[in-house]
Amino acid sequence: MYSQTVQTYMPSVMRTFALSLAVSVLGMALGTLVPPSLFLPLAILEIVMLIGAFILRRKKAIGYTFLYSFTLISGITTYPIIAHYLAAAGANVVILAGVTTTVVFGGLAVYATTTKRDLSFLGGMLFAALLALLVISIFNIFSPLSSTAMLVFSFIGILVFSGYILYDFNRMKHYGVTAEEVPLMALNLYLDFINLFINILRFFGILASDD
Repeated sequence: MYSQTVQTYMPSVMRTFALSLAVSVLGMALGTLVPPSLFLPLAILEIVMLIGAFILRRKKAIGYTFLYSFTLISGITTYPIIAHYLAAAGANVVILAGVTTTVVFGGLAVYATTTKRDLSFLGGMLFAALLALLVISIFNIFSPLSSTAMLVFSFIGILVFSGYILYDFNRMKHYGVTAEEVPLMALNLYLDFINLFINILRFFGILASDD
């Protein structure tokens, strides 16, 4: 039964995920037109929507409108990060981060969907690591970390979101995907991808600035 649901809805998940990335890129383009004063309110709205998604996921109530609205706002709020590293490290670093993210994401996705191992045991450890990253991120707002500490923080972030890519794809393989879960799974993959990209970009950006 699970293999049938995967075969039926996995392509739908991937198409929805790809469209989510396209909507996010559109948001990044719109970010060039957004006044700086609006980035903080939009970032707060993104966090509220993310919390809402966490609550709604238990009811499998996340729809396509929510998904695309979230990824559009996420793209807008990601633009300042990309703009910062474009100015500080150059376009080559941003392009390298994008290519590296795509290769890592694709490679891990292939492994997770072809291995016979059930990687669901990673869920608890990844969630604990994610909470730790969140606490450190909040701490960094009030007491900025050194470049070395941020380099380590980014590397750990790369490991955590790489783990989530393995976990999410492997979960779809072993436990199936229903039609109602397609937007939710696409959102999970989007969050995996965009957070992996941000951490890789920050990692490369710090290395480039230290040269």
